[in-house]
Amino acid sequence: MVNAQQRIEKIYEEVKNRNPGETEFHQAVWEVIETLTPVLEKRPYYAEQKIIERICEPERQIIFRVPWQDDKGEVHINRGFRVGFNSALGPYKGGLRFHPSVLLGTIKFLAFEQTFKNALTGLPIGSGKGGSDFNPKGKSDNEIMRFCQSFMTELYRHIGEMTDVPAGDIGVGAREIGFLFGQYKRITNRYESGVLTGKNPTWGGALVRKEATGYGVVYFAEEMLKVRNKSLDGKTCVVSGSGNVAIYAIEKLQQLGAKVVACSDSSGVIYDERGIDLETLKAVKEVQRARIQAYTDQHKDAEYREKGNIWDIPCELAFPCATQNELDEQAAQTLIENGCIAVAEGANMPSTPEAVDCFLKNHIAYGPGKAANAGGVATSALEMQQNASRDAWSFEHTESRLRQIMTNIHKDCYDTAREFDMEGNYVAGANIASFRHVADAMLAFGVI
Repeated sequence: MVNAQQRIEKIYEEVKNRNPGETEFHQAVWEVIETLTPVLEKRPYYAEQKIIERICEPERQIIFRVPWQDDKGEVHINRGFRVGFNSALGPYKGGLRFHPSVLLGTIKFLAFEQTFKNALTGLPIGSGKGGSDFNPKGKSDNEIMRFCQSFMTELYRHIGEMTDVPAGDIGVGAREIGFLFGQYKRITNRYESGVLTGKNPTWGGALVRKEATGYGVVYFAEEMLKVRNKSLDGKTCVVSGSGNVAIYAIEKLQQLGAKVVACSDSSGVIYDERGIDLETLKAVKEVQRARIQAYTDQHKDAEYREKGNIWDIPCELAFPCATQNELDEQAAQTLIENGCIAVAEGANMPSTPEAVDCFLKNHIAYGPGKAANAGGVATSALEMQQNASRDAWSFEHTESRLRQIMTNIHKDCYDTAREFDMEGNYVAGANIASFRHVADAMLAFGVI
């Protein structure tokens, strides 16, 4: 008779064989299912109904051509993707990423992660992800508009507020969402504002959406420290990245009394021993759209380390908020040796499996992305509620709901880990809790 561990290993081999070359997807699948052995042992009917096998297979995968013209009249061809992974808990929900690195495997890994992240929010949303290998950097507003219009001309037929609700992600902000929604409205003749989230608050967007992922990861870190009888006040932190997630993680950390001494972009690292000046950072990245080195123009005593490793900087809390697999085993070991007590992921899968093992073995409070960075999609779901009620919520109301959601996510993960005798293991807690939410809904619907 096949035991639970053997069954999981067999499922993983089947996933690799069915999805060759998609290493990030393989990594994301294994990171979840390797923790599910005790669930299958306790509730064998999940295995009998092949719930894991069904969860690992997307419900639909769409690939399409996106032709567009640049300002010189030259025609370009990009590829568009939308993967609807699981709709057991609600319509597909997840962002659109415009970046030259986007491949089908990238979108599948992100959509798979989204299944569990969205389930943890407790809100009625399924999971999806999409995007294109289009690079918005260096493009004019008109070029981005033409690309977005071409992209939506195909995508519109696959989405809807009760079917699939895209949002923004890397390379897709309020500007791009505006162009996408404008084309959707033009084609469908419907002002269906709930079909996209991440909109400008002046026409249906939620206040706090820009801040949500960064705020949320800090709230999760705060809860992890609370159960260890510690607080954020006075803690030294480093935050990788300098986009929305990183900037607003820094903002909330500073509001709660922590000191952030470093942040980064793809060119290098800024180390400011006195603490990052948030106004300067926002001016550099949100207004000037410059490289982070420009921070030193205003702060001569800050140190810029070209191609530096932010994880070499001593800290008590680390927030990887840049991109996947940015924090490896060596970096994890360095953080621990330098006194780091907690790591909370603002990006999707930013720590390699070896780094995660290192954190767990050393009893670091480690918040995996599917739990710690769920604030963004949670606020997107709140935006959907706001749109459905034709209402406009205040910043304070939305932030209060976000904070409660993150507190509930932490409790769900923490309590589930304790239930399975793995107290403090947020990886297992998040995976098992979210798996059960999705699996129980799937069982209720029968074999579909």
